[in-house]
Amino acid sequence: MTLSLTQIYRHPVKGLTPEALDRVELTPGEGLPFDRRWAVAHGATRFDPADPQWLPKTNFLMLMRDERLAKLRTRYDEASGVFTVERDGKTVARGNLDDQTGRTILEQFFAAYMKTEARGAPRIVSAPGHMFSDVAAKVVSIIGRASIQDLERVTRAHIDGRRFRANLYFEGGRPWEEFGWVGKRIRIGGTTLEGVKTITRCAATNVNPETAERDLNIPLALQDGFRHVTMGIYARVIEGGPIAVGDTIGPAD
Repeated sequence: MTLSLTQIYRHPVKGLTPEALDRVELTPGEGLPFDRRWAVAHGATRFDPADPQWLPKTNFLMLMRDERLAKLRTRYDEASGVFTVERDGKTVARGNLDDQTGRTILEQFFAAYMKTEARGAPRIVSAPGHMFSDVAAKVVSIIGRASIQDLERVTRAHIDGRRFRANLYFEGGRPWEEFGWVGKRIRIGGTTLEGVKTITRCAATNVNPETAERDLNIPLALQDGFRHVTMGIYARVIEGGPIAVGDTIGPAD
């Protein structure tokens, strides 16, 4: 059966709104352009832009603990660098992420919105070439819709795939088929990736991306239904190039 890439998402600021793309250019050894390019660090977090080191996600605002983030709708304009935050359909903050004044405006919003949950004055952090991924490597995450549908069978509830905050979603094939791609080459259009590892899921997936409510226990459902707590895989880009919604995806061999 032919497998088809159906959705592409980037997450410019870690923990905030996914942005759908029709196409994107992949580069060897990199994640998606602008994916997890920025993060909102807790006041106590020590991140040095001059010497960026990978830090666990607990150092940043994130859905695993801060479900109120899902009430916000954000968007990034890469042409201008402007990042806009909306709540209930109204713009509540806007600033240029490449400009200190713009970042300060956004930081002040998150300080007021998150209050003590920010554990001090929050800072928007970044560094050239750095990616705030949940793992130290620069990766692309991939999930088969059939796997999500199999989980829906267990939960008896609709599951919005955005709960898993993956980059690439595909249709077709068998549930959990992508697990078999770990350690193998993967072709997407004219590009080549290599499966690295399955993705262990945490309480962030319990948060409904529309309502910001913790209305499902995804890790528990995975454990009860399948005896594992993983959904999707990480892959690294081997041969770059453009990919687009509608491209075929699957093992290279």
